[in-house]
Amino acid sequence: MGYAPDLEPLTGFTVAVTADRRRDELATLLRQRGARVVLAPALRIVPGVDGPELRRATLACTSAPLDAVVVTTGTGLRDWLAAAEDWGLADPLRSRLATTRLVVRGPAARTAVRAAGLPDAWSPASDSDDDVLDQLLSDGVAGKRIALQLDGEPQSEFSAALRAAGAYVIEVPVYRWAPPLDPAPLHRLVDLTVNRLVDAVTFTSAPAVGSLLRAAGPAADAALHALRTEVVAACLGPLTAAPLRDRQVPVLQPPRARLSDLVRTLTDELPRRSRTLCVAGTSITLRGHAAVVNGVLRPLAPAPMAVLRTLAERPGRVLSRTALLRALPRGADEHAVEMAVARLRAGIGGSGYVQTVVKRGYRLRVD
Repeated sequence: MGYAPDLEPLTGFTVAVTADRRRDELATLLRQRGARVVLAPALRIVPGVDGPELRRATLACTSAPLDAVVVTTGTGLRDWLAAAEDWGLADPLRSRLATTRLVVRGPAARTAVRAAGLPDAWSPASDSDDDVLDQLLSDGVAGKRIALQLDGEPQSEFSAALRAAGAYVIEVPVYRWAPPLDPAPLHRLVDLTVNRLVDAVTFTSAPAVGSLLRAAGPAADAALHALRTEVVAACLGPLTAAPLRDRQVPVLQPPRARLSDLVRTLTDELPRRSRTLCVAGTSITLRGHAAVVNGVLRPLAPAPMAVLRTLAERPGRVLSRTALLRALPRGADEHAVEMAVARLRAGIGGSGYVQTVVKRGYRLRVD
C-alpha cells in the first residue's frame, strides 16, 4: 500500500456522490479526508406532503386501529409527521403510532422513530425489505391492518405479498423519486466511470443505481464493467447494494448504514489500491488522479496519468507507442502518446523517470 503520512488518506482519489438530499454532508466528509468530489445527483426527492394521497392515507391510519406500521426511512417519518401537523392531524397520528407495533427498517429509520418519542418494536439486522416481509408473514397478517410507508417508489411486491396473506394494506406515499432537473452531471459521471476517471461512486439509495444505468443508455454495459473491475461501488447498505449485486458488481459496504461509516470504509479501501514503485531512486505512488513523488503530491491530467498507470502495470518493461495509445482516450494518435509522455515527465518533476528506448517505446526506470 502506498501511503504518504503527511497527506490525507483520500488525497489523490476522485469520489462521485450520487445522493441528492445529503450530498453536501457526504461531500464535506470526503473532502475533509482529501478526496476530489464529483457531484452528480442521480435522483431528486419530490415531497408528497401536500398531496391528497398522503392525506387520505393519514386519515385511513387515524380512523381505525392499526396492527403494524412499517417505517422504511427516517426522512419519510419526519415528513409524514410534519404533514400531519399542517393538517391538524398530528395528535391523532402520534397517538396511533404510539399504540401500534412499529416495524422499522434500518438504523436511520430507527433513529427517527426514537427521536420522535415513539417505541420501535422490531428491526431487521440486515436493513432488508425481504427480512421485514418475512418477519411480518411469519407473525401472521391475515385480517390485520398494516400501514406501509413507501420509500420513494411503489413497493408493489411487498404490498402484494401482504395482501395475498390476507392483510389490509395502507400505502403511505410521503415522497417520491424523480429524475434530476439537470441531467448533465449524471451523464458526465457515466463518461467518467466508463473511462476510469473516478475511483469510486457512492450510492445511498437503490433507485439511484437504476437512474445511473438509465442515464448511461447504450453505455450501461461499459459502466457496469468499470464498476466490476477498477471503479469502486460504495453503497450505504444492503438494500442500496442489491441492484448492483444482482448485476454481479462487487460492492463496498460499511458495517453500519451511516455516511460517516461509508466514508471511513472508503478511507480504508482506496489507499490499499494505490501502488508504490521505486523509479530512478525515487519513491512514486500512484493514487487515483495523482502521483506522490517522494511524499509530494503531483496531480496529473488524465492522459499522462493513464500512461503512468500503464507503464507501472509492467514495471521496467518497454511498451510501444501502440500499446500506450490503447490507454488514451479514443481518437488519440501516436503524437498524443508523445505529448502525454512529455506532460508526464513534467508533471512528476523530471525526465529521468520515463526512459525513451529508441525505435521501441518507453519504460519506467524501475530499480
